[in-house]
Amino acid sequence: MIAYLRGRVLETTAETAIIEVGGIGYEAYCSGGAFRKITVGETVELYTYLQVKEDGLTLFAFGSVKEKELFLKLISVDGVGPKMGIGILTGLSVDELVEAIFSADIKRLSTVKGLGKKTAEKIVLALHGKISALEIMNASGETPAQTVETAQNKLSADDEEAVSALMGLGFTRNESTQAVKRAHDLGATKVEDIIRKALQGGI
Repeated sequence: MIAYLRGRVLETTAETAIIEVGGIGYEAYCSGGAFRKITVGETVELYTYLQVKEDGLTLFAFGSVKEKELFLKLISVDGVGPKMGIGILTGLSVDELVEAIFSADIKRLSTVKGLGKKTAEKIVLALHGKISALEIMNASGETPAQTVETAQNKLSADDEEAVSALMGLGFTRNESTQAVKRAHDLGATKVEDIIRKALQGGI
């Protein structure tokens, strides 16, 4: 089992990265957390999960142990395979995903590309009671209730609409949220203006 890689990033695609370790290039499907650590030509440390199937081996990479552990919880859910699991962790950050599961936010989970409402409901049903308080607690030391409250108050209804629209164009939730915040800094107030300025800003 390949559980960890430390090597130089040779190249990346929209979904994968090739990491050179000891003269061997490992191609891995990367989570959002992994991609945030990756710079082509630089050395990176990633935690990995190796999927073994009859038709071949597939490697998945994560930016932290916590992210990998959450991935393992996701693929334990009926109907959620590794490709979908990595897709969920690309569309939502670890904190965003944990908050959505803890608060049973089906709508938020369903914004992930390729994740339907029924599968989102399965994830919440299966994992809602399996996410510990320690996992839910974020880096600032907030309690689970505070974390959820902060997440719910983070964006207005209009902002959520703008974020959903940008995600529909293929951007991740984190990218869309940051773009909406920058649009506000540029003076946008209406949903249409927020989306337009967000796109003009290049996200």
